[in-house]
Amino acid sequence: MPDLPADVIDLADSHRDMPTDFLPPMATATQLAEFLQTTPAALAQDRYLGRGVPFIKVGKRVRYLRTDVLQYLERNRAQRNDDPRGAGVA
Repeated sequence: MPDLPADVIDLADSHRDMPTDFLPPMATATQLAEFLQTTPAALAQDRYLGRGVPFIKVGKRVRYLRTDVLQYLERNRAQRNDDPRGAGVA
């Protein structure tokens, strides 16, 4: 395994039961949108607003790293419907 931070390795270990081909190591917006059951336009809007899944640029192309996607999903896991993480701050 390459030299990765411990939290990335732990996250990868916690997702061992997922198929290895559920998302390529570097995904396009279309691939990620299909995985997240959303649209590439919604991902573009999130990028524009500075929210959502972290992304990288390869030239003019937008790509999403599988490790970033898994970390984002783990950080945004809600335990209750009234979880304040998504609520606006007054």
